[in-house]
Amino acid sequence: MPPATEGSATDTKDAKLSPLPRQLAVPAGAPARSSVPSVRYDLAAPSSGDFGPDDGVPGDGGPREIYERGGASWYGIQFHQRKTASGERFDMTAMTAAHKTLPFNTRVCVRSLVTGSEVLVRITDRGPYAQGRIIDLSRAAAERIGMIGLGIKQVALTIIDRDGMRCGGADVEAAEPPLASAPAAPRRKVNVPARRRR
Repeated sequence: MPPATEGSATDTKDAKLSPLPRQLAVPAGAPARSSVPSVRYDLAAPSSGDFGPDDGVPGDGGPREIYERGGASWYGIQFHQRKTASGERFDMTAMTAAHKTLPFNTRVCVRSLVTGSEVLVRITDRGPYAQGRIIDLSRAAAERIGMIGLGIKQVALTIIDRDGMRCGGADVEAAEPPLASAPAAPRRKVNVPARRRR
């Protein structure tokens, strides 16, 4: 309750509140009250296709072809040592990631569109399946580009498919094709003697 002012209590009962004027809080033509930069929401839309060359990171050897832009998320301890879609065990301390369509063992340079930092990951799993996300990074890869506290971060993906490409300021050699796995040896049946009853 506001403090009492001059006059009696009957004066305040007779006074009526007037409605607020219906006008803009900031008059037209007045300077903005905030210096917060505008947000580009078009970066959040997941899409793929021909993006043209990347603007590059200073000192990284020039522009690169962007494969996809969109949201990146990460996964860690709740999936640690579980089997991935490729058949290997997920290691949250390894530089790996999940993607919906890229072949397993594809090496991808993930560049944060917020900070410009990059990390080289290998695709070992499938996902993410949430709207607006294009890649799921391991915890170690997410830490490398500073997204642990953010949850989802906007990134650009570049496929490392030839020698001389750079990621994170270092030269990266193109990955060798995965070795064809040898056929599994047939299992031998081992005879175990039956237990004797006493």
